[in-house]
Amino acid sequence: MKAFISIDLEGLPFIVIPGHLSLKGSLYSEAREIATKIALIVADELNKNGFDEILIADSHGPMVNLKVDKLPEYVEIVRGNPRPVSMVAGVEEDCDVAIFLGYHSKFGTAKSTFDHTYSSRSIHKFVINGVPVSEFLLNSYAAGFYNVPVILVAGDAQLLKDDVEQHTPWVETVVFKQSLSRVSAKSPSMIKIEADLREAITKAVVNFKENKVQPLKTEEPVKASISFIVSHFADVAELLPIVERTDGLTVEYPANNIIEAYKIFQVLVYAASGVAGLLEWLQ
Repeated sequence: MKAFISIDLEGLPFIVIPGHLSLKGSLYSEAREIATKIALIVADELNKNGFDEILIADSHGPMVNLKVDKLPEYVEIVRGNPRPVSMVAGVEEDCDVAIFLGYHSKFGTAKSTFDHTYSSRSIHKFVINGVPVSEFLLNSYAAGFYNVPVILVAGDAQLLKDDVEQHTPWVETVVFKQSLSRVSAKSPSMIKIEADLREAITKAVVNFKENKVQPLKTEEPVKASISFIVSHFADVAELLPIVERTDGLTVEYPANNIIEAYKIFQVLVYAASGVAGLLEWLQ
């Protein structure tokens, strides 16, 4: 069997300040150690439960966060950004199940560390078929397109309560942090986290083998809507012929399926980043 793991940073335990999140951050090395340890625990327990192939998508920021020298021989890793379908790149490669680690709440969620939706610098809201999506929900839809069920999500408690329980009640969960604000949280010890992860993985694999899980899908064709944080990002997005401007901050576009919608979304995020860089250069 083959498992897919997508690992982000913001929802990991002990990650609470901006210095944890960027390549030059003051505590980035600590964040890398935490992410690598969590990934290795999960990979090891999956392997003990019969998964002889594991593909990890390094999914935060530049997507080169995990320390690769510590990966066991049965693990492959997807690194680097940009790449197709971003945080779930590789899930289409005959994976049987998906696991999301270090996931966080969507933008605007109260008392949730680093709440954002894909890009904190450009995106206010991303809506798929009328449903505002978190990164968890977007990536679950993408995995579901390839008939891959998400069996375990570990991360911020508010995400697990808001999105995971509502949309995928069959998923096993592990709380990595109880957020006190956007930049503070309470987390269990790594010893307890490891025990909780191993127990949850065993339960999740049993659920999968007993057909108690299912891929999460959205209707096709897809209607997507993006609300940007500033109007000039919408100005640029509107240049794409399939995009329709609906107000100062919001655009809509059609897509044949969630994968196509995801890729167009990526292009518009990169376009927003480009115009932000241009305006900074023009100062």
